[in-house]
Amino acid sequence: MMLRQDLSQIRRDIEECVGEKVKLKTNKGRRKTVINEGVLEDAYSSVFVVRVKNAFENSFRRISYSYTDILTQTVELSFYNEVEKEQSQFI
Repeated sequence: MMLRQDLSQIRRDIEECVGEKVKLKTNKGRRKTVINEGVLEDAYSSVFVVRVKNAFENSFRRISYSYTDILTQTVELSFYNEVEKEQSQFI
């Protein structure tokens, strides 16, 4: 059962990370998962927006997800922190 406190906590956590680089793992059903990297662009009252680069073009697209997608584990977010950035530069 979904609790209002859970959605509120998810929303607050995402609002604190606006502007950071994220890794998205999206479950599209029937064993299809899509992994994207992008920037958490904005957080609204019921959705958040991630800007990702198109794989074949030099353009960006904006994808919106609802907070319930995270609660139901349809979308998994991973945030990059400064330590991971430093480690990835040396590898």
